[in-house]
Amino acid sequence: MAKHLPDITIVGGGIVGVTTAYCLTQRYPDCRVVIVEKENELAAHQTGHNSGVIHSGLYYKPGSKKAKNCVAGGALLKEFCRRHDIAVDECGKVVVATNESELGRLDELHRRGVANGVPGVAMIDAERLHEIEPHVAGIRALHVPEAGSIDYRLVVERVASRLATADCEIRKSTRVRSIKTDGDALIIETNGEAIRTRYMIGCAGLHSDRVTRMEGGELDTRIVPFRGEYYDLIPDRQHLVRGLIYPVPDPRFPFLGVHFTRRVDGSVEAGPNAVLALAREGYRKAQFRLEDVLDIFTFPGFWRMAAKYWQTGVEEMTRSWSKTAFVKALRHLIPEITAADLTPGGSGVRAQALQPSGDLVDDFVIVERPRGLHVCNAPSPAATSSLSIASEIVDRAERLFDLGTAVEFEHPTDWL
Repeated sequence: MAKHLPDITIVGGGIVGVTTAYCLTQRYPDCRVVIVEKENELAAHQTGHNSGVIHSGLYYKPGSKKAKNCVAGGALLKEFCRRHDIAVDECGKVVVATNESELGRLDELHRRGVANGVPGVAMIDAERLHEIEPHVAGIRALHVPEAGSIDYRLVVERVASRLATADCEIRKSTRVRSIKTDGDALIIETNGEAIRTRYMIGCAGLHSDRVTRMEGGELDTRIVPFRGEYYDLIPDRQHLVRGLIYPVPDPRFPFLGVHFTRRVDGSVEAGPNAVLALAREGYRKAQFRLEDVLDIFTFPGFWRMAAKYWQTGVEEMTRSWSKTAFVKALRHLIPEITAADLTPGGSGVRAQALQPSGDLVDDFVIVERPRGLHVCNAPSPAATSSLSIASEIVDRAERLFDLGTAVEFEHPTDWL
């Protein structure tokens, strides 16, 4: 057994895992925390493949966890970056209606943005849209001036450097194999030394359902991986995009449609498609993992989803394999775009929880256990929301676990 017996072990070294550890060690400096990460670096998956957008909270149902955490988390994230010298590009965002059939949905987004307290959100006409984004075609748009982009890997690095001065150990290249209850503790078996811990918090992203079940949690949902594929604009054409340019999304899906993102370094990416990945870490089309494929195709919810949305799936697959189709989608927003303007970019895999009914889980989900908390669905905007989610997780841990005496902060942002 490990000599170091932590109070809490966090499984997963993405942005939600490390910010949760940070919030814990700030609020409970005597709490011994261990982070276990199966890769040899932090932020290796969803966080590290993130496009870098700081989401505003525009899209989400008022009162939902996504809405509350996104708005609050975005403010906390910007404050953390200000204090720790991390660049934030508040380049602004427009959500563009290109025809009258989209105006009703655009009005609903505006209503949600106002209800969610999104700073500065405003409906603008085509003339104002052209002033903000001269190359965009649209008849009306929503403008979110404080939206922007950031390097989330750098955020994780800064948080990890702060954890190095706290009672927190980060164990990389440590894969969890099983979790057992042993009296008043949990035994986490890994590919290395076993960890005996009083409590655990699962922030395992693409493997969150598996880790939850390992610890004995009942879960009827399953993670189904969707790969998002991007192109990059060539340097000579990056002037076509000043900020973040989005279409009006389809309300049936949590995906936001093919869009343009100006990154914090000034480069511009276009995408993504959202296609089924045949591996939970399947960043390339050819990647295939039998265990992951069996998890998908033996789950009745997958087939129910496929029956409902097969036409959308065909459209996404067509754009995945046809650059011409991809360019056609982009030209709805910027008519000047040509195939020559685009070079293959990166990709990311979204851990999307799916219900047995075939419905996509649209909100953050945290499952409570006697000795564990598990973040079971935290797709976008989890990175934006991470500091707020971390605070909520610690609030729940305070209620469920014996953590000792907490530090009292005079201001809600003092722990940053």
